[in-house]
Amino acid sequence: MTPRRGLDLLTIVEAAAAIADEHGIQEVTLASLAQKLGVRSPSLYNHVNGLNGLRNQLAIYGLKKLTAAINKALMDKRGDEAIHAIASAYIAFARMHPGLYELTLRSPDAGEAEYAAAGQLLVDLLVNTLSHYKLDRDKAIHNVRGLRSFLHGFASIEQKGGFGMPQAIDESLKIVIQTYLNGLRQH
Repeated sequence: MTPRRGLDLLTIVEAAAAIADEHGIQEVTLASLAQKLGVRSPSLYNHVNGLNGLRNQLAIYGLKKLTAAINKALMDKRGDEAIHAIASAYIAFARMHPGLYELTLRSPDAGEAEYAAAGQLLVDLLVNTLSHYKLDRDKAIHNVRGLRSFLHGFASIEQKGGFGMPQAIDESLKIVIQTYLNGLRQH
């Protein structure tokens, strides 16, 4: 089959991301995507390998967007300021792209080289940012996991409406990240 004129992988992934962010990842189906794009479902198979292939492409797209957002936030920042910038960019991404964010969390399966590479770029960016604290690579990886855990927990609780108290949510984030940084200096 010949791919439909004007329909390409990026167009498909962006449309699927919009569905995921607006309605949740469970609502991203080939049928809902085809309807949004005004095509028949079989047309999508010229670009993606079924629903699993689409979700893999969404995960890659999400990781790249998250890495770009963090990279942009890091401009000319080092040390504590950089870690706070990472936290703000990460939470802003999760707020703006809740469906897409959900797909960035898993580890790649065998054969998902492009997804693994996109994830590695994000990990390398975070490890490099932590180099300011003079950690060896193993400790940096452990601390990246810790930072990711803080941020994911924060994003998840916020997405579920779990921060109902009157204190400012962004202020809570700053305090939690400062606590993390205080612990990082203990190494």
